[in-house]
Amino acid sequence: MQCPYCDHEDTKVIDSRLSESKDAVRRRRECLAPGCGKRFTTYERREPIRLVVLKRDGGKEAFDREKLFSGMMKACAKQRVSGEQVEDLVDEIEAELRERRRHEVTSRRLGDMVLVRLRRLDMVAYLRFASVYRQYTDVDQFRSELVRLASVGER
Repeated sequence: MQCPYCDHEDTKVIDSRLSESKDAVRRRRECLAPGCGKRFTTYERREPIRLVVLKRDGGKEAFDREKLFSGMMKACAKQRVSGEQVEDLVDEIEAELRERRRHEVTSRRLGDMVLVRLRRLDMVAYLRFASVYRQYTDVDQFRSELVRLASVGER
């Protein structure tokens, strides 16, 4: 570690402990350069796992929470759903993905995660998202989804 005062490369760790927020290791260091001896603090943080989405066409794309938020907001347009509610769902999805031991998720799995949450939040938003995500090509597919939802709701 380089000393911020004299740029000397040789330092020693005097004390290490978890930061107050518990998201980093706080280290007190001392410069070993003759005549410097100054002390300073460094923080070491774990690099977040990079999530990757495996697309239907076989391609890969970095997980983009803004893209997910935008798609969900489009599905919720003109519904009584706030941006904060959608943001909470995106947080929930991202947290679930990060808790998994794998850094890759299929677009299918990601879409299913969205549908489960939108269904609890707003049925119209669920149907809008499902129609794009499941790529309905005609009214009959949409109708069968409505019938399936109605039969599940009766239980």
